[in-house]
Amino acid sequence: MVDYFVAQNSKQLFQEAKQYMPGGVNSPVRAFKAVGGEPLFIRRGKGCRIYDEDDNEFIDYVLSWGPLILGHAHPKVVAVLKSTIDSGISFGAPTRLENVLAQMICNAMPSIEMIRFVNSGTEAAMSAIRVARAFTHRDKVIKFAGCYHGHSDGLLVKAGSGAATLGIPDSQGVPPSYAQETLVAPYNDLPAIERLFEVHPDEIAAVIVEPVAANMGVVLPKPDFLQGLRQLSQDSGAVLIFDEVITGFRLNYGGAETVYGVAPDVVCLGKIIGGGLPIGAYGGRREVMEMVAPLGPVYQAGTLSGNPLAIAAGIETLKLLREPRVYQRLEERATRLTQGIREAAEEASIPIFLSRTSSMLTIFFTAQEVIDYDTACSSDLKLYASYFNEMLRRGIYLPPSQFEVQFLSIAHGDAEIKSTITAARQAFLKLRDTR
Repeated sequence: MVDYFVAQNSKQLFQEAKQYMPGGVNSPVRAFKAVGGEPLFIRRGKGCRIYDEDDNEFIDYVLSWGPLILGHAHPKVVAVLKSTIDSGISFGAPTRLENVLAQMICNAMPSIEMIRFVNSGTEAAMSAIRVARAFTHRDKVIKFAGCYHGHSDGLLVKAGSGAATLGIPDSQGVPPSYAQETLVAPYNDLPAIERLFEVHPDEIAAVIVEPVAANMGVVLPKPDFLQGLRQLSQDSGAVLIFDEVITGFRLNYGGAETVYGVAPDVVCLGKIIGGGLPIGAYGGRREVMEMVAPLGPVYQAGTLSGNPLAIAAGIETLKLLREPRVYQRLEERATRLTQGIREAAEEASIPIFLSRTSSMLTIFFTAQEVIDYDTACSSDLKLYASYFNEMLRRGIYLPPSQFEVQFLSIAHGDAEIKSTITAARQAFLKLRDTR
């Protein structure tokens, strides 16, 4: 584990990148603006470790923002990619592999009877809402403050993820006439949803929700929250959409539905179903999905949708996730990590609220319980930035934003968990001494 590192090559590459790309990056959070300093340019990854352009080594808890549940460059996934690429990288035509992955997902998630592959989580959420509007013949959509569903117009209203990181509650370039069709409520607040349905009877097409919020940090649903959304949506004729771009196949093999016992009408999935390659999907009840062209009147298309590389990697990933005790081992390691970090913070008298489910966790630098976006925003962002940099100096790569999630993979073993707890203990002590 490093206690100090030189990143001269990354520094030079970042200066070069800023000449050609906005902010020098292709996704805002990568710029490190929320934590200070300059981003590291990553050259390779293996298992739970990444290596930058200066050959510095880090234990990675970002994992490409979640989908690398098997770790970097898993040998079986790499092998299937190599064998697939010899046959071609894209056809723009149906392939047998698409049938295989579609069947695997439908078998895993009871609410998905039909599925459509797309190229990103943004496309999945955007398309799911379009289908819901066509199915219900209504226009308005309810979302939750701090929940991020991609960067499509209309959903960049009080969004989490990068928008929260940069302090941008809404994006310029979105027409007010379009954004006004989006209604926003606090996460975990059922009475607020009830009021929206009362104020807008027969107008709400869909309720879209992260069943476990993961774009304002990990925020768990209250015991009755998801069930309440299910009942309110059902009673009003609205479509309930679970955005599981992050939680799908990470909480459990069958997703949030099998954890919380609540069945949505439509589910959105992300890159985990492609082994980390660019892919997304939306699927759900047959009568809803039959609205999609060419079967129905809702048009949605994509040249690279269902491309062989992402599909092949996804099939192999899901096969490996079905092996015995995979999720149990992730739970055990995440529990040890969580307990160690909490103890380290207590020893240093640093108040934190550590929220975790399965192999996802977030450290909020606040003494109060985090239940929604407002309480998530009570976290001390400067303290998180200091913690991030102290951990980075000790060889631990965390999300460069308070409002993102730390992820574990099956490649994180006992040694890495122990090293991370040791680094956290040192980091918390340093924070205590410099406050």
